[in-house]
Amino acid sequence: MSNTKAWILLVIAGILEVGWSIGLKYTAGFTKLGPSIFTLLTLAGSMFLLAKAANVLPIGTAYGIWVGIGALGAAILGIILFKEAVTPGRLFFLALLLVSIIGLKVTSGAQ
Repeated sequence: MSNTKAWILLVIAGILEVGWSIGLKYTAGFTKLGPSIFTLLTLAGSMFLLAKAANVLPIGTAYGIWVGIGALGAAILGIILFKEAVTPGRLFFLALLLVSIIGLKVTSGAQ
């Protein structure tokens, strides 16, 4: 697999991580079938794509970016969907998280 394909799979894996983390909120403790199935499928897809990308990319970079995309996306969707707090401090640290994701990509050595 090419590095480009690995990066694409990693970004998709990160997006799926956002999906399953937000999906958890809708499962009601895995008592609602539809949201539970969605959450489990996106979790499995996210892990599978992370594993595929990690075959090519450095694991520290792949995992860090995967977690970062998931955390950043979940925090942003938490603000949008669940009216979670928006404070200057929170926005600052979310921006730092974005900078960290970009920094890991730029310094990974895996183009």
